[in-house]
Amino acid sequence: MGFAVMSMTTAAAERVKAIVESGGPDAKGIRVGIKKGGCAGMEYTINLVTEPNGKDDLIERDGARVWIEPSAVLYLLGTELGFETTTLRSGFTFTNPNQTSACGCGESVELKPADLAALAARGDAVVPAQH
Repeated sequence: MGFAVMSMTTAAAERVKAIVESGGPDAKGIRVGIKKGGCAGMEYTINLVTEPNGKDDLIERDGARVWIEPSAVLYLLGTELGFETTTLRSGFTFTNPNQTSACGCGESVELKPADLAALAARGDAVVPAQH
């Protein structure tokens, strides 16, 4: 079986479905990306999707849909999207093997592109984008 760009936990899938339910009649899922910013250099972005971009990769779990921006794919390969609620906060979490460090406040990260040669050597193949 191929190597999916990302996976998501049951808790993340439940949260995505809750966002869609409260997002209005046009809400279809969320879109994950990255942008430059923060003291560590990059930040994850999450936006509501009302009209999917055909160039995005799509992952699904239990009816929850998450699209991944093409520019973020190499930085998110192998990442698990989670959702947690603690005493102090609740939010999505990213368990990302491409993360090399994070800032002290936890709002930004340093990411390196995934090593495609290492993935190929392990026998993993990147799954093409679903539309």
